[in-house]
Amino acid sequence: MTVLSDVVAVLDGLYDPRWADDWDSVGTVAGDPDQPVTKVLLAVDPVAAVVDEAVAWGADLVVVHHPLWLKGVTSVAADTPKGRVVHTLISHGIALHTCHTNADCPPLGVSESMAFALGVEDVRPLEPDDAPDRGSGRIGTLSSPVTLDAFARRVASSLPSHHSAVRIAGDPDRMIQTVALCGGSGDFLLATAQAAGADVYVTSDLRHHPVSEHLEQPDPCAVIDVPHWSAEWTWLPVAAAALTSALPGIETKVSTIVTDPWTAHLPGTVSV
Repeated sequence: MTVLSDVVAVLDGLYDPRWADDWDSVGTVAGDPDQPVTKVLLAVDPVAAVVDEAVAWGADLVVVHHPLWLKGVTSVAADTPKGRVVHTLISHGIALHTCHTNADCPPLGVSESMAFALGVEDVRPLEPDDAPDRGSGRIGTLSSPVTLDAFARRVASSLPSHHSAVRIAGDPDRMIQTVALCGGSGDFLLATAQAAGADVYVTSDLRHHPVSEHLEQPDPCAVIDVPHWSAEWTWLPVAAAALTSALPGIETKVSTIVTDPWTAHLPGTVSV
């Protein structure tokens, strides 16, 4: 019989909590280490819709990327959205475990999973940590060069459907072969991607000023900004496969509920 502590041990082996940033909150949020686990739901966000899906499916454990809380709390009363999540989980005997920044940097982590999804090969860390196989972001190559326009369309079609937008900065006819990327908010690696000789850098949550300043450089790499949720979702199938490989007795399911907060976008229509 597989219990929660068995699943956590596998997750900790893949995504060691010691690799998390100091400000982060990772690990088990709710659940008895000795409770049996047969069904594990994986999702990006621990929101009510995901918890409702877990209840309906009969999950014993929800593994998420984003923490339920990043700051201390003095109440988990059910009259708040996050308090309600905790009450629903506990009342249905469902555990909650978070792998956040500790899942960003290792093999089979968020950035590496995103690279797999986009068809990037010969992948290595963009900014290596002490261990050669870990580090922030990833960089690799495409099997054959394509235009920025074609690659951006590949990116859009390779990520799960969403209601937000894929934004592009650069000449659409520029040829792309070396690809740098970072799952989640990654403008801190924009200069690193440029220095590494990337033709394009793919990440999320890019701000106006860093991108504007980047584009003023001589021969800047192209930039593609994708929704945060869709980029990090690519990790879920990889983590699910790793869990079932290590624990064949459990069943995993990847949530396809879109928890990206943006519900629509409109293209610009006014000429200036």
